[in-house]
Order: sequence, then structure tokens, then C-alpha cells
Amino acid sequence: MKDATALASAIAHGETSASAAMDASLSACNVQADLGAVVYLDENMARTSAEAADAMPQDQRGPFHGVPFLVKDLGGVAKGLPASAGSAAMRDKVSVPQDDSHALRDLRRTGLIPFGLTATPPFGLSLTSEPDQRPPARNPWNPMLTPGGSSGGAAAAVASGIVAIAHATDAAGSIRVPAACCGLTGLKPSLGAIAGSPDFSNHLMGLASELVLARSIRDVATAFEAIHKPLAPVKFSNTPRIALAIPDRCGPEQSDAAHGAAEVLRGAGCEVVEMPAPDLLGAEASAIAQIILAVSLAEWLTAMCIPDNAVPVLAAAMAAEGRATPATALFAVSRQQASLTHRCQELFTDVDAILMPVLSSPPPPVGALALTGTSPLEHFAKMEAFAPNAALANVAGLPALALPFGMSGGMPLGVQLLGPPGADALLLGLGRQIETRAPVLSFPYPIAGLPT
Repeated sequence: MKDATALASAIAHGETSASAAMDASLSACNVQADLGAVVYLDENMARTSAEAADAMPQDQRGPFHGVPFLVKDLGGVAKGLPASAGSAAMRDKVSVPQDDSHALRDLRRTGLIPFGLTATPPFGLSLTSEPDQRPPARNPWNPMLTPGGSSGGAAAAVASGIVAIAHATDAAGSIRVPAACCGLTGLKPSLGAIAGSPDFSNHLMGLASELVLARSIRDVATAFEAIHKPLAPVKFSNTPRIALAIPDRCGPEQSDAAHGAAEVLRGAGCEVVEMPAPDLLGAEASAIAQIILAVSLAEWLTAMCIPDNAVPVLAAAMAAEGRATPATALFAVSRQQASLTHRCQELFTDVDAILMPVLSSPPPPVGALALTGTSPLEHFAKMEAFAPNAALANVAGLPALALPFGMSGGMPLGVQLLGPPGADALLLGLGRQIETRAPVLSFPYPIAGLPT
């Protein structure tokens, strides 16, 4: 399998070096610049860190030792990399971090070498990735289409082979949507499984979590194992029970992919039943997420002293909604979120996991979800239509694993598995069953630095 684990193995066995791998990634950044995946690059940091990795004793090396790594320009703090959330106004305000967040610290301890930042939409407000005053991120499978968002730059970087693995965050589908757009694997972890400390700046009332995007389950599992915090143990049935749920608005190709993954799980010994898609819960979750994100943005802009006229029109409209939301309404939302969380857990009374498509259709063209409108309600409705029920896992704190299953029209298809809180590792186990039997994807670009 050609992934970050394979690159780390090649470095460990002397087939290449961290420095050679980094040189290849830096070269790929230049060659693939038109994809808009990378928005900030520190070549001196890259080469110095790679040289230090090559000099490190064997007994101090982690599972990803020497593998180049890009950090999302939103939601994570990496030493030396000034994230600006895809916003031109933020770029003038941010300072260079002197320390890693706990999650980035733990990822760095695996041997990953951060050296740049990947594209996001301003403030993460879209399922595409088109930062202010920067080229839009494009899909390596078809550059006319979006790689998704808000971790679209990360997805474009991995699918194009600039890096084998990249940091990503998810507050309303932002790991899973880019994974599905670009043929990648990504886990949105359970609430509390990944530390948001020390500053909890991306907490968002529990919506947000972070991990990675990669080309394999084993890469995602290794990253999760390295940084997760144990939660209450969860067990699946001896014969795992999987519910297949297809929203009506999903196109036939997306539906067929989910049915195909269900057949794979059935062949692996799981019991598969069909259930109605949780669309009412999904719509409620999307509405809750919109309010939380609006209030968060209002607080964020105020804290950074950024005026509304310095951000995209839609961001300004969302911030205005946030400022107009009274504390009593936000308190009611927190109670509604608790209720929805309880109701979502009841979905798993008779089944262990739910299998659904990630998207309703292929990725839209670049610009289709630009932040140029004035109605946050219409913008969120478009995103919910594109990624049905994506916010459900975030609002309810559920783990959700996205992975590819087949191709259609030259583009990869994606499916996702949802489970009860704490079932992250169990979902990864089910994902392995799907991955080993799924149609093999031939990525448009090899991984930079991986020996052939």
C-alpha cells in the first residue's frame, strides 16, 4: 500500500531519507502550485527539521518518522506556522506560534514533520476551500472541481501527493467532505477523544475535532492511536449490526457506493439492515451548528478587532447574526444540542453503526459555494444539500469515518460510518473490512518521495 506508513518504512529501511522526502515534497509544492493546496511554506523549517530527523537515534523514532506533514490553516496550532483561517484580515493580525497545541505536539511525536499550511475557506465557512486573496484549492482528480472544505487544501495536498498525510479539522463535515471529494480516508473523532488544549480555540461548543486526511485506514488509525484520549469503552455485537441509510437527495452513484460498501460488510460477516436516513435529526443539527458558528465568528472578529467590511460578505452576515443572538437563545441551543445528542445515541439501540453516503453528488465546480451571498440560511442549506446530515456527528459528538468506495465519471466516491461515542477504533476496524475489498483507486499523482 502506498501511503504515509509506506514512506516511513522506506525511511526506516534506508531506501530514502527524511531530507530526500522533504525535498520531494517541496518540489511537489512548486510543481502542483496551480492546485492551490498550500498557502504558507517555510522551506528553512522543512529542511532543518528533516536534517534533524535523519540524525535522530533509531530508538527515538515514531511510526511516521521523517514523513513531511502539512497543517490546516484553521483549527490547529503548530509551532512556527502562523495560521490565519483563510482570511486576509487575519493574516495581518496573527503572530507566529511559539508552541504546538497538544494534538499537534502528539502528531509531531509520531515523527511527522510540519512545514506549511493548507488552504481553507475564510473562517471555515464553506465546504469548498477558497481563501481570501489566494488561489482557490482545486481537486487533483479534476481541477475544475472543488476538493471540498473546509479541509480542502489538506485533501488536495494528499491526493496530489505533495504529502502522504495532512492535518485536518471537522466542525460540520470538514474532514469527511474533502475525503469523499478526493478519494481519501478521514475520521472525525468522538467528542473528547482528541485534546483541544491548551487554549480550546477551536472548541465551538463541542462541534469541532481534528485528526488527519490520508490515503489509508492504517495511516488514520496510527494517527488516532498516537493522540487520542481513551473514552468509556464501547463494544459491538459479536456479529456487528450495520444500518444502511440513504438520504433521498443522494444521487444514484452515491447510493450505489453505499450499497456496495454494505455488501462488503455483509460478506465480512456483518448483519446489514436498512433504516430511514436520519434527515430530521440532520436538519436540526445543521440549524444548531449554524447558530453556534455565527456566535463563534462574532466573538472571533471582536476579539481580533476585525471589522465586518474586512471579511467576505457572507462572513459579515453571519457575524451580524451572531451578535444579534441573545445569551438566552444560545443557552436554549445548548439544551437542544444535549437533547439531540441523546436522541442520536438512541439510533444505536438496535444497530452498532450506520453506513451512509458522504455526499449527495459529485464535487461542484470551484466557486459554487463562495462566500458572496448575504443569506447564511441559504448558504447552509446548499451545504446541507451537498453533504446530507454532515453536521449530525459534530453536534451529537459521534465518531464518523469517511473512506472511498469506487469511482464514477472519473471522480472517487465516498461513504461514511457513524457510531456511538467512543466507537472510533471499532469504526476503523469496519473501515479496514471495506478498504481491503473496495475497488482500488489509482491516484492521479504518486506520493512525493516514496520510492517506486
